[in-house]
Amino acid sequence: MIKRGSKYFRTDRANWHIPFLALLFSVLLVSCKDNEPKKVAATGAINSLAIAINDNLWSGEIGDSLRKKFAAPVDGLPQEEPLFTIQQFPVRLFDAYKNSNTNLILIKKEEKTGYRVVHDQHIKPQNLVVISGKSIAEIIAFIDQNGDSLVTLFRETEIKRSQALVRENLLSDEKLKKRFKISLDVPATFQYVMEKPNFIWMKKEILSGNTSILVYKVPFKTILKNDNVVNNIIAMRDVFGARYIRGKENNSKMITEESYAPYFDITVIAQRRAYETKGTWELKGDYMSGSFINYAIMDRKKREFIIIEGFCYAPSTSKRDLMMELEAIIKSVKFL
Repeated sequence: MIKRGSKYFRTDRANWHIPFLALLFSVLLVSCKDNEPKKVAATGAINSLAIAINDNLWSGEIGDSLRKKFAAPVDGLPQEEPLFTIQQFPVRLFDAYKNSNTNLILIKKEEKTGYRVVHDQHIKPQNLVVISGKSIAEIIAFIDQNGDSLVTLFRETEIKRSQALVRENLLSDEKLKKRFKISLDVPATFQYVMEKPNFIWMKKEILSGNTSILVYKVPFKTILKNDNVVNNIIAMRDVFGARYIRGKENNSKMITEESYAPYFDITVIAQRRAYETKGTWELKGDYMSGSFINYAIMDRKKREFIIIEGFCYAPSTSKRDLMMELEAIIKSVKFL
């Protein structure tokens, strides 16, 4: 069969080039990927928003609509601070700004009507929102319809950016693993200042004060009794604050500020139901106060809540970005 006219011999000879072409194609494919320009990492400030819109539109109804959505006050802070620090510039300067801003909105009044979100086109991460309309009313309609989802998108991106910065240099979380069976990405700029069997306090000193992370756990009934979750969370944090968080004065203790109604929401963290509470704390008897964000994360198997709270004391500076870092740390939690 092999000597003369073997079809097997002729078939192998006719198709000898197929493996070679496959190898050549794979090499070229890898080469093309290697030659693709890598996107530059975002360098803009956390919680910033760049808006490309011509001055006449920015000073009118469209600008008012944008400011209402994206410069609204942050929930849970004692003083009003905007969700995002907005930088506006004319559309003709778009190319000069597109490579440095994580969150970017482009507004154009033209015949073409549309709304789209483009991810990571110029840098990574980046959310580029393009809105165009024939009339002011059309553009405002796009902003009103999509503004809330864009705020959520922008904040989630900023949380991830903050977490990436935190992971560059981490504090050991072995103590958290041992006591609470969780891992948490905490910057090495924090240090453990109190360790109890069911309570850990980590603190970071900053120029204008300090920021802190608390971790403890409570049984279901502490938060779910009487179906009054908000009041139960406030009562719980007041108990732990009075027990462990004190000022320089002997009789001082941390409590939840009663003058401000706390912000409350139900969310999901680490695939678990969680209660989010934001508000203001004070050291009763020591004239200190600040902002807090508290997450009560449900562990159904153990019928308990893991409580992770961040709070700051920064009387002479804005608190928005400090609280963003604490939120990013808390949302990095993983159950072991």
